[in-house]
Amino acid sequence: MSRYWEIVWTSLKMALQELKSNKLRTFLSLLGITFGIFCIISVLSTISSMQLAVNNDLKQMGNKSIYIDKWQYTAGPDYPWWKYVKRPNARYQEMLLLKQKVPDAAHIAFQMNITSNVDYGDNSLTGVTYYGNTEDFDKIQQFGIGSGRYFQQADFDHGSPYIVMGYKIAEKLFGIPEHSLGKQVKLKDGKTAVVIGVIEKQGQSLLGGWDYDNCILLTHSFMTQLIREENGNPTILAQAGANISMDELTEELRGAMRSIRKLSPTQDDNFSLNNIDNFSKFFDPIFRGMNIGGWAIATLSLIVGMFGVANIMFVTVRERTPQIGLKKAIGARKGVILTEFLLESAFLCVIGGLIGLLAVWLLTLALSSAIGFSVFIPLNIIILAIFICVFTGVSAGIIPAFVAARLDPVVAIRSK
Repeated sequence: MSRYWEIVWTSLKMALQELKSNKLRTFLSLLGITFGIFCIISVLSTISSMQLAVNNDLKQMGNKSIYIDKWQYTAGPDYPWWKYVKRPNARYQEMLLLKQKVPDAAHIAFQMNITSNVDYGDNSLTGVTYYGNTEDFDKIQQFGIGSGRYFQQADFDHGSPYIVMGYKIAEKLFGIPEHSLGKQVKLKDGKTAVVIGVIEKQGQSLLGGWDYDNCILLTHSFMTQLIREENGNPTILAQAGANISMDELTEELRGAMRSIRKLSPTQDDNFSLNNIDNFSKFFDPIFRGMNIGGWAIATLSLIVGMFGVANIMFVTVRERTPQIGLKKAIGARKGVILTEFLLESAFLCVIGGLIGLLAVWLLTLALSSAIGFSVFIPLNIIILAIFICVFTGVSAGIIPAFVAARLDPVVAIRSK
C-alpha cells in the first residue's frame, strides 16, 4: 500500500513541478479545463439553486394548493384577459360554503390585497402591500413570525386593529424590526393599527409570489374596514388533505363552485382553479435548455483542454526520457511508469478544475447579492467536477503515458 501512495505522491510532485517550471505553458494548456469546469459547474449550481428557490417559493405559496380566482395564472401573447375580466370576483361567503361542501380540503382561506401607504411619525412608506386573510391562511402559506405573535381567533372575530409587519417594512420604519412591536402606525385613509408581530426575513421570491418582507398582514375582518371586498382582488385558497389527490380536489372544487354560482351544465366555468404545484413545470424547459447549453460549452472547452494537457504530457515525456530509461533500467515496470504519467495528467486537470471551482464560488457570491436569493455549489456537483477532471486527465494522458511506458531503457538513457 505504501508503494502505491509513493507513486501517487511522486505524480503529484511532478505535476506541481511542471506547473512551477513552465507556468505560462501549463496555465494556457489548463485554461480549457478551467473554462469547461467553470461553465458546467456554474450552470449546474445556478440551476440547482434556482430549483431550490422555486421549491421554497412553492412551499411558501402552499404545497398542494389551489387558488380560486377570476384570473387564470398563465401568460403569453394569446392570454384572453377580456374573457377573465368579466368574471365575478371570489367572495367571502363562497369560501364559507366551500368549507361545507368540500370536507376533503385540509384548509380553505380567503385573501384580499391592496397597495397603499404605512406611516409612523415622519416616516412614510408607499407601495406597501396589505394582505387581509382569514383564519386558515397561515396554515396554507409558509412563513414564520420572527418576533411578537400572529393573530388570535379573537382578532379575526372582532376585526381588531392589529397588523403583522414584514421584516423590511419594519426595518425601514423603525430601524430595528423588533422595535416595531406595540407601536401604532397609520394605514390607508389614516386608519390606525398596532404592530403585534414581525415576519421572519424571507428574501426575494423567484416566482414573484408573496413578498412577505415588504407587506403587512391584517385579518379579513379588519381589512373590510379599509376597503370593500370587491376592490381587494379577492382569492380563495384551498389546500388538499392527506387522503385526496390534487386532481380529485380540483374536481370537487369545480363542482362545488359551479353549484354555489348556480351554473347550468351548458355554461362554462366563470372562475379559474390554479394549481400552484404546476408552476414548477413552467421552469422545466428553461432548466433543460440551460443544462444543454452549459454541457455543450463545457464539452467543447474540455476537448480543447484535453489537447492542451496531452501536449504538455508529450513534452514532459520527451523531456524526461533519460529519467524514464533510468527508472526502467533499475527495475521499474511499465505499469508504474504508465500510472505515474496518468496520475500526473489527472492532477494537472484537477488543478485546472480547482481554479474553475474557485471562479464559480466567487461568481456565486456575486450572484447571491445581485439577484436576491442564495446561489451555492452543492457537494454532489463538486464531486462531479473532480470526477470530470480526473476523467479528462486520464483521457488526455493515456497516449503519452503508453509512449513513456513502452520506451526502450537503453535508447531512452542515451537520448538527450
